Amino acid sequence: VNACVDVVLSGVKLLEALGLEPGEGKNHAVLNSGQDLREAFAHFMERGAAAERFFSDAEVFQAIARTASEHPAAQLYVGGNAALIGQKLAANPDLKILLCGPVGPKLHELLDDNVVVPPESMQERDEFHLILEYQAGEQWGRVRAPAANRFIFSHDLSNGALNMLEVFVSSLDEFQPDLVVLSGLHMMEGQSKEMRQRRLMEAVASISDIPTDIPIHLELASMTDQDFMSNIMHQQVFPLVNSIGLNEQELLFLTQSASGPHASLASWSGIPDVGVVSDILFWILKEHGKTAERASDLTRIHFHTLAYHILVTVDGHWGNQAAAVAAGARAAGTQACATDTIDTSKVFLKAPLEFVTSHTEAPSKISLNPDEPVVHWHREGISFHFTPVLVCKDPVRTVGLGDAISAEGLLYSEVYPQ
Repeated sequence: VNACVDVVLSGVKLLEALGLEPGEGKNHAVLNSGQDLREAFAHFMERGAAAERFFSDAEVFQAIARTASEHPAAQLYVGGNAALIGQKLAANPDLKILLCGPVGPKLHELLDDNVVVPPESMQERDEFHLILEYQAGEQWGRVRAPAANRFIFSHDLSNGALNMLEVFVSSLDEFQPDLVVLSGLHMMEGQSKEMRQRRLMEAVASISDIPTDIPIHLELASMTDQDFMSNIMHQQVFPLVNSIGLNEQELLFLTQSASGPHASLASWSGIPDVGVVSDILFWILKEHGKTAERASDLTRIHFHTLAYHILVTVDGHWGNQAAAVAAGARAAGTQACATDTIDTSKVFLKAPLEFVTSHTEAPSKISLNPDEPVVHWHREGISFHFTPVLVCKDPVRTVGLGDAISAEGLLYSEVYPQ
């Protein structure tokens, strides 16, 4: 239920166009001014980390958005996790996609013909999200980016209030979907605590109305409020969905918010350790997933980071996992390089060739075999499927990569009727 127009351009070029000088980096949970933007961008560029922030001042944001969208180097794309996943799935000619999100004239023009937008979802003005990219090794003043990534910000009220969720759920009766994909909960962080809590309860009530025989996938995104994350996980959203998609930042934030395994880890250094990642994934399904004693529907997590992906499932609920995780990895390599198939001259391996599967219990050690790149292991009724990713050397576009990976993985996943 989140949709917008992504304005993608070099962060350094936009900040220069806005007359903002390079300086010391500083993290801000919410951006209130151009100064905050300058500091937050420098903070994350220096770490090569992705982040997403809310810009509180509507007028200042509109002025920045105008400068960005009119910049000769800017590119305009479909944006918002829901719209991106819909757009990716719509590339399959046999699928019809229902998208409910605030859809303005520019976004409507950019959407695939297979994407159906109900009239109630149309609005006069587009929601713009600004995506400031930087390349590995790029300099801005004293700041040097260790890896290519992007910094995203917006002043987006309709997505932030999940305005289209009820429209979406009420449209399902007529549409009769085989799969529901939800995203956009992270957009609610711009709301006041009371408003957010109320809206989350309404969202939970709406999601509960979706017929139980339709699998639901929730795509997470960058968040900063641990209490809100804890609410989503503990009492509210996780038990209602069958599947979750997330990356390494969201995974670490999740375990920190709920004091899970390795919660004392402040941040990843380099490629996330496979054993640490699989301990946290195991804990999520053990603590919040479906068991004989627990009324939760959660049975699947698709984890993606630059170097590798892991698909984790509770036994007896999903099939075709090896193909699903491989398809997601292939989508990452082709989309980042903007090629139809993997071009081996344009990609390289960053994944560890040997790793241990856990740090909290007796681990097994795994060595990758290039002839069988998908590795499988098992732990107390939970299956892990791991694949390295062929990483694009010079990525053309990193935005929406996680959404493309999750969408492709879902397309190949087989859900067993319960």
